[in-house]
Amino acid sequence: MNLFSGNDTIACMLIVGSLIFSAHGLAANPSDLSSSLFTPSLSKQQPLPTVDISTETQRQVVIAQGTKEIYQGHPHTLLMPDGKTMFAAWTYNHGGTCGPLKRSDDGGLTWSELLPVPENWSKIRNCPTLHRIVGPDHVARVFVFAGNGAMYQSVSLNEGKTFSPMEPNGLKTIVAPISIEAVEGGEKWLMWYHRGSSDDLVDERADKTSRSIWQSASTDGGLTWGDSHPVCTVPGAYPCEPAAIRSPDGKQLLMMIRENTRKFNSLFIVSNDEGKTWSAPKELTASLTGDRHLMRYAPDGRMIAVFRDLANGPTKGHFVGWVGTYNDILTGRDGQYRVKLLHHHGRPFDTGYPGLEVLPDGTIVATTYCQLAEGEKNSVVSVRFQLPELDQKLQQQTSK
Repeated sequence: MNLFSGNDTIACMLIVGSLIFSAHGLAANPSDLSSSLFTPSLSKQQPLPTVDISTETQRQVVIAQGTKEIYQGHPHTLLMPDGKTMFAAWTYNHGGTCGPLKRSDDGGLTWSELLPVPENWSKIRNCPTLHRIVGPDHVARVFVFAGNGAMYQSVSLNEGKTFSPMEPNGLKTIVAPISIEAVEGGEKWLMWYHRGSSDDLVDERADKTSRSIWQSASTDGGLTWGDSHPVCTVPGAYPCEPAAIRSPDGKQLLMMIRENTRKFNSLFIVSNDEGKTWSAPKELTASLTGDRHLMRYAPDGRMIAVFRDLANGPTKGHFVGWVGTYNDILTGRDGQYRVKLLHHHGRPFDTGYPGLEVLPDGTIVATTYCQLAEGEKNSVVSVRFQLPELDQKLQQQTSK
C-alpha cells in the first residue's frame, strides 16, 4: 500500500534524507510532507464481508441507559490486572461534563451504581479516558484524563477505589489520549493526542488542517508530562484521535489515526525506535477507515480493531469491528472480515468512541455510546463476543 510511486517516491526520499535534527534530539518530523506528495490514493469502498451481530441483544450489556432527557456519551474502559475488574467512565451529553464512573467485578457482565468521584470532575468536559500506569518506582496508578483546551488528570493510588480531584497537567489537547504505552522497558510512558499548532493550540476558529498528532512523555509514572512535540502533520488533512499498539514481537509501535477532512482514508504511522521518530503517514484501507480506533490482540494472535465506520458501505455511521493481522495493516491488505457490533438509530455518526478489553477466556468486550432505539438518547453499552463465534458465523454466511 505505497502512497508514493515513481518520481514521488524519489521526492519523498529526498525530503526524508534532508531532515535535520531538532532541539528534541529527534529527526525533524518525517511525517510533515508537502501536500503535493500526499494525495488520496485508495478506494473508500469497504471490500470485506461483514458479520452482523448488532441484533443479538443477548450480547449487549447496557452500562448507562439513555432516556428522552439523558444523553450518555463517549465512554472508555479499563480492565485491571485481575482480568475481571473493569472501570467505565463517560460524559453526560456530547463532549459534555465528566463524572459518571462505574465498576464491574465480573468482566463487564454487571455494573455498580455510579461511584462517588471528586466534585470538580463535573466541571471538566470531553471524553474521559482511563489508564493504569506502573512507573519506574513500581507504584501502580490509575488515571482519568479529560479536557478540551487544557488537559486534566485525576489519579488513584488504590487501584480505583478513590480518585483525586482533576488537575491540569500542563498539556493542551482537543480530546484526551485513548492510548498510553510504556517504552524503554517501562522507564518511560508515551501518550498521543491531537491539537493545533503552537500558535493556535486548540482554537476551534483556527484552520483545522493545522492540527497535528502530538506526543508527550512521562518518566515518573504519569504524574508529570513533558517532551511534548508533534509527530504527525499532514498539510491539507486533519489527523486526530490517534490509537497506538505494539507489534506482536514488541519491536514496533503502530498508530492508527482518524482523518477528519474526509478527503483521505484513515492514516497510520509506525515507529521502530520506541517513539523517538515516526514514519511518514500512509492511508489505511477502506476496511479500517473510521473514527476513534482502538485495537487489541485476541488469544490466537489476530487483531481486533473497533471504531465508528466511515467507509462507503451498508455499515457506514455504525459501530463496527475489523478482524485481521498486524501484518495486514503494514502490507496494505484489507484483513479477514468486519463485524457490525451495534446499529445506531440516532444522529448520524454520533457513536463509536470505544473501550475494548479482552478477558482471560478470550471474550472481547467492546463498549461505546449508541442510540439503541428511536425516541431515546444515547446509552453506554457493551457488546460481548469471541472470535471463534464470528469465524463460524462467517463460514455459515459464505457457504450459503
